[in-house]
Amino acid sequence: MMTEPVYLRVKRVLAAKIEDVVDAMERSGGAGVMREAVREVERAIEEVNEAKVAAASQKLQAIRQQKMASEHLQSLEAKAKFAMEQGREDLAEAAVSRQIDFENQIPTLKSAEETAAAEEERLEAFIVALTSRKAEMEQSLKAYEIAMKEAPSAISVAGSKGQKVEKAVKRAEGAFDRAMEGAGGIGFTRSDASTISKVAELDLMQRHSEVAKRMAALRTG
Repeated sequence: MMTEPVYLRVKRVLAAKIEDVVDAMERSGGAGVMREAVREVERAIEEVNEAKVAAASQKLQAIRQQKMASEHLQSLEAKAKFAMEQGREDLAEAAVSRQIDFENQIPTLKSAEETAAAEEERLEAFIVALTSRKAEMEQSLKAYEIAMKEAPSAISVAGSKGQKVEKAVKRAEGAFDRAMEGAGGIGFTRSDASTISKVAELDLMQRHSEVAKRMAALRTG
């Protein structure tokens, strides 16, 4: 999935206004500001692409594992019936128990598939937005360069003022990053050892009950 630093970079790039970059470019008296902004967008696109490939891989892996789990379930069902026909309830019970294991895995795998698919879709949307932003920046850069050639005296160079603007932008970006990094979610409360043990015992009781029900169905079937 996309790492938090990359996500923050995308948010910052998309939140920036083209007009602000153009203004900084004009104040600095050169196109370097815009070129660096374009390079930053390109780097963000590359990192988001890598994250998208990883999300797609996770989705495919979850799909493959679901297919394998379904195949195991069918095989174990046949094995359980065969064991009952052979008078081996112990083997049938083992097959049923294993079936439950795979059945419990399927919802988790399905959730992993859906999460990865949603992440892949979100990353694709980021790529589209970043690509559009890059095109806007390149158009602004081209227009600026044309204006510089046609009317070089129209843009005043204010070096010291440009440096102040650049520092202000960096300070603003730093504050934004710190605010985003400090915005945490709601954590889960940890349970004590006794509660965890009791819940585990309850899970085991439910499992034994489910195995018993399926064995009863096999006997009557």
